[in-house]
Amino acid sequence: MSSPDQTKLDRIVAEARRSAEQRNNGYRERALKMYPWICGRCAREFTRVNLRELTVHHRNHNHDDNPADGSNWELLCVYCHDNEHSRQLDHTGVSARNAEDAPAAATSNPFADLKARLEKPRS
Repeated sequence: MSSPDQTKLDRIVAEARRSAEQRNNGYRERALKMYPWICGRCAREFTRVNLRELTVHHRNHNHDDNPADGSNWELLCVYCHDNEHSRQLDHTGVSARNAEDAPAAATSNPFADLKARLEKPRS
């Protein structure tokens, strides 16, 4: 049995460390360090065992808006997070993700001369 290639192992370890550092710099990890592990809606408490069920919600629904102070984030359990996005969908009629892709408003009015047609005497 041959020993593992040391260069390959070094490369794997370096890649794992880079990935861990990127994860630690992500907004989810920053929010988890900044806020207590409690859902902001239902007050359910989380531990390392079930932490995967705690999500970061962007209050303004813009996932690119990640201020360093965390003012656009709140921690929500997956159920409350889903409910929040469902409420946004109900309120706007379109999903928050597709809001900017909404079709343009109609430019014609099919009833523009309806009043004139109704007032016109029948022959």
